[in-house]
Amino acid sequence: MKKVVILNKKEGETPLEALEFFRKKHKEYKNISMTYAGRLDPMASGVLIILAGEETKKKEKYLALEKEYEFEVLFGVATDTYDILGKIVFTRSHLAVIKNQKELTQEIKKNLKHFIGKFKQTYPIYSSKTVQGKPLFVYARAGEEVKIPNREVLVKTLKFMKIKQITKKNLLKQIEKRIVKVKGDFRQAEILNIWREKLSESMQDKFFLVSFKIKCSSGTYVRVIANSLGERLGIGALAFKIHRTKVGKYATIKK
Repeated sequence: MKKVVILNKKEGETPLEALEFFRKKHKEYKNISMTYAGRLDPMASGVLIILAGEETKKKEKYLALEKEYEFEVLFGVATDTYDILGKIVFTRSHLAVIKNQKELTQEIKKNLKHFIGKFKQTYPIYSSKTVQGKPLFVYARAGEEVKIPNREVLVKTLKFMKIKQITKKNLLKQIEKRIVKVKGDFRQAEILNIWREKLSESMQDKFFLVSFKIKCSSGTYVRVIANSLGERLGIGALAFKIHRTKVGKYATIKK
């Protein structure tokens, strides 16, 4: 029996669902205490560390490990969760602000410096960070006001990889296909209806998708970086896809 298990969490799963699925497949862990070290949002995939037995007592050590991600940012749309599993709160034709792909590329590269090094990052309102004993997402769903905390994070590297376009039709098709993977109550039906409505109303036929690689400290929210980059450019943005490739020395499992 391994004390440290590395899973490749699937998109749509919660970390707990990934852990329980592993436990069901491996009966030797049935009565062993287990936990995961480092959350991944339902729409994110990749390296998930599972600790078993006595190793669960060392969870803090694993939580502190450096992380690496590959992620895609969709420009022109922002949501309340900063990813596709959220209600649209901002839309603007990027063509009204950014004239072409080359100009958007230049603007992104010019602004990446603001997200490298040490800086304060505010927690997303839809997160499990607790304030006065309640996760922030509970306040968000209830519409209650709460002072959102921040924390210092360190981004060692943030690299622009490539830019591409996606049609409105294919964008909606991908969003519908991916959101239905999520189980539990994440407002899926309401969110899908909003995406369908907003995209059908949009005069914009194509959107830009930009991929990045990041190496960062524990506690860094990639979707916050995506949203903040959109705010700096004034066109809205969200984390379209997030894949965690590495946690400390533990890397994505090669199939």
